[in-house]
Amino acid sequence: MPTSSGKHLAFFCALLLGMSFTSSVNATSSVRSDLSSKDLERVQAITRPTSDFSKAETYENKSAGASTSQKTVSSKSFSHSSANLSFEGERDFKLGNSLFKKIWVSSPSSTKASDGLGPLFNARSCQRCHLQDGRGHPPESNDDLATSMFLRLSVPARTEAEKQALRSGERLRIPEPTYGGQLQDQAVTGLPAEGKMRISYEEEVILLNGGESVSLRKPSYSVDELSYGDMDPDVMLSPRVAPPMIGLGLLEEIHEQDLLGLTDPEDKNNDGISGKASLVLNPETGQKEIGRFGWKASNRTVHTQSANAFAGDIGLSTPDIPAHWGDCTANQSRCLSQPHGSQKNLGEGEAPQKVFDLVVFYSKNLAVPARRNVNDPNVLKGKELFYKSGCTSCHQPKFVTRRDAKQKELAFQLIWPYSDLLLHDMGEGLSDNRPVGNATGREWRTPPLWGIGLTEKVNGHTYFLHDGRARSLLEAIIWHGGEAQAARDKVVTMSPKERNDLITFLESL
Repeated sequence: MPTSSGKHLAFFCALLLGMSFTSSVNATSSVRSDLSSKDLERVQAITRPTSDFSKAETYENKSAGASTSQKTVSSKSFSHSSANLSFEGERDFKLGNSLFKKIWVSSPSSTKASDGLGPLFNARSCQRCHLQDGRGHPPESNDDLATSMFLRLSVPARTEAEKQALRSGERLRIPEPTYGGQLQDQAVTGLPAEGKMRISYEEEVILLNGGESVSLRKPSYSVDELSYGDMDPDVMLSPRVAPPMIGLGLLEEIHEQDLLGLTDPEDKNNDGISGKASLVLNPETGQKEIGRFGWKASNRTVHTQSANAFAGDIGLSTPDIPAHWGDCTANQSRCLSQPHGSQKNLGEGEAPQKVFDLVVFYSKNLAVPARRNVNDPNVLKGKELFYKSGCTSCHQPKFVTRRDAKQKELAFQLIWPYSDLLLHDMGEGLSDNRPVGNATGREWRTPPLWGIGLTEKVNGHTYFLHDGRARSLLEAIIWHGGEAQAARDKVVTMSPKERNDLITFLESL
């Protein structure tokens, strides 16, 4: 697709002109301020879920529109740039890539531009968590460093000030008083790490129709080898694996009204699905906006997600979060006394503005790989089962991004993320019993499915869900409960051939 805005729009409109328009426009979507009424009608038509499973839909193989990567499938499939980037964009992407992979070191060091690691941290680079820009995994044993997985920590609000901070959105959670917002299992030389995450599993066999079965492993989490005293007795622990990085800029450019149009927190249509938006305070405007990123959708933008990762995961200050000691707390005096790596001649923060902006640009422009085998009969049958089982109630197949996106390559693209980015009750089995913002312990953001079939190729494993407990796509499905219980039960009652077709469809994404 041409990158100039006029040709870009002409191409997309030509795509839409071949569509038929048979139903009324969703009332909530009609307030999209970036579209004319004519374009709105066309967008509504092309994003309506299909009912024809005899062949692939138009441009279904281009999961991310013109930005889709068409490169040969390999272990690098999540690391390519958006296909429609300009020459300048490619330059910034490559610079951002080098910084994303950069190994940070503790202060003081001879490599001044790499100064500032920690003092407490989970990884020494962005890439160490987002392996090959893809999905993290739990440690294979309790003797291994978690690296691409960590524990979130928080405690219940107790004071009126803390309760008010949660109500207003000033805070999404109350950190554990000594260990902060997450457990860091690594530290700079001379300083003890906070502790070690421990995981134990209990297996449960679930019988499926057709004589098959699947074994689910139920994890339990604890912490030992604590270096700074006991944790609060009411501490809430929640595990997180690093999610894939692909398509983030496009997800940010889905119009908020398209997401709000999918919410139904009171389940007024009685379909059992009551998705709600995660509401996160924008400190610049004082208004709450839709959270899109993170397992609980607690970050509004790739920018804020990146700033929080620099601070919490690597212990680096940025202009957004200028605390040079990352997640160190007032109860960790040795941590706070460590030297930092901020240098005025390089800019504010250990990762100054230019460094930070390049990492954000890189993170926004990691391309989604093209779909594979979209016209394969088994893929089409699996797609039909996916739709008819109700999976698309949460895993919304497609959107058209904002026409007024700040980055032109992300504007007005037909994309297929298979997510509504909303919070859904996933049942007690997946609950972490830890609220974040307006998300309860049972609620999780619907994760995008694009690229999920390449997880093993890119990352060498097939661990799924927020804590990697599922060892296969089928296990991940069977863990679904709450609002997804009915869809999950339909998969249980499918014939073995139908289940295979469903998994074949998911593997094509």
